[in-house]
Amino acid sequence: MTEAECLAKTRKVGGSLIVTLPKELVETEKIKEGEIIKIRVKKLRKDGFGILKGMPSFTVEDELKTLE
Repeated sequence: MTEAECLAKTRKVGGSLIVTLPKELVETEKIKEGEIIKIRVKKLRKDGFGILKGMPSFTVEDELKTLE
């Protein structure tokens, strides 16, 4: 049994979540429809990029306050 790894995003279909396997992985591992495969789940932490969207830029006054 070979082992491969990829990142995939879940999406909702009806009441279930599904994961689509990338074409490259399917071809590399020769996975066919109807085959039983083993999947390990590991949630990745989101990075903080964009988390403060809409927050105004720092001003000179803000910078000066930090020096007080």
